[in-house]
Amino acid sequence: MKIIDSQSPPLTTRRASYLIVKRQENRKSEDTKLLEQIVAEHPDLAVAVELADEFLQLLRQQKADGFEKWLMQAMQSSLKPFEQFAQGLLEDYAAVKASMMSNVSNGAVEGLNNRLKMLKRQMYGRAGLALLSKRFILAG
Repeated sequence: MKIIDSQSPPLTTRRASYLIVKRQENRKSEDTKLLEQIVAEHPDLAVAVELADEFLQLLRQQKADGFEKWLMQAMQSSLKPFEQFAQGLLEDYAAVKASMMSNVSNGAVEGLNNRLKMLKRQMYGRAGLALLSKRFILAG
């Protein structure tokens, strides 16, 4: 008979993915235990967790010198999503490697563009150009 802990949220694919990409120092002890249990029960996921963790370390620590090794590991893995992801990174190799060596980011600009596009979609057909431009100004 299994007893379900009503205090902890259910393990969904989204939550499991979040546990994998979350920095180790920011994980709670119960999250670390849960991730270890998942890896122990599913050997294929152990490879996925290891590949994801290595890639995140390359990005976070800007270690471009390990990128080629990681690409080869991902493309030779038996996990189709990682093979496809690595193939996509390989197609834009120069840009990905440059992003690992530079502190410059266009994330703020992309965030603003995303917000303005969302406002445009929300307002489509609802009001005139005057109201739309006011919303843009207030959003920026």
